[in-house]
Amino acid sequence: MNRWNGKVAIVTGASSGIGKAIATKLVENGMIVAGLARRKGLVDELVAKLKGAKGELHGVQANMTNEEEILKAFEYVAKNLGPVHVLVNSAGISRVSPLTCGRTDQWKDVLETNVIGLSIATREAVKSMSVNNVDGHIIHINSVVGHSFRKTSSAMYGASKFAVTALTDALRDELNQAKSKIKITSISPGFVDTEILDRVSEHSDGLLPMEYVHHFKLNPSLKAEDVADCALYVLSTPPHVQVHDIILRPMGETAI
Repeated sequence: MNRWNGKVAIVTGASSGIGKAIATKLVENGMIVAGLARRKGLVDELVAKLKGAKGELHGVQANMTNEEEILKAFEYVAKNLGPVHVLVNSAGISRVSPLTCGRTDQWKDVLETNVIGLSIATREAVKSMSVNNVDGHIIHINSVVGHSFRKTSSAMYGASKFAVTALTDALRDELNQAKSKIKITSISPGFVDTEILDRVSEHSDGLLPMEYVHHFKLNPSLKAEDVADCALYVLSTPPHVQVHDIILRPMGETAI
């Protein structure tokens, strides 16, 4: 990680879960991290906890469904922190909203956060890296359901993660054609024990289908720090090595 020391990373969804864990690890390893989040106050609390760490954390307001806020966040980083070297697209949501009877607004929330917001952030990071001649790294926090999916009650979430898989490959092809040395990696964990399940429950009137209760409550889970360690591994590879995709699951987890 020494080559990233003092360099700027943007982590979306940094207020909790995987994004928070990754932001913490990057700061501890000497990076200047802009933690983008809708709930900026939670990032500010983490800023205080990380005082004295090798790197720095800066909380930046950004709802990933709002393009104007995303663009303003990147402008803030450019003016106050410097060129982007690493982008971690960690922000993501899920909703229990079947295709046969689901709510359109919930479908849009999932796609705008998991696909469109991710794409806007990626575009802006590539612009920054290209203009500043940075051989950077972009990491998409994907999911195992972006490769194989059976839970029909959250079909739009699965579709959004399949889109992330496709977007990763498409971006890698675009960068290769441009002879760019910017890397792109997809990290796809199985179930991670974060507050995302609580968020799903909040938007489902507190009721989750039994398939969710069975799989997510009775099966093993990863910790957010496990995914953060995976991100550090990817960033630690030498310039001539590009890790395309990583799938990680907790030991003993049954297939989703």
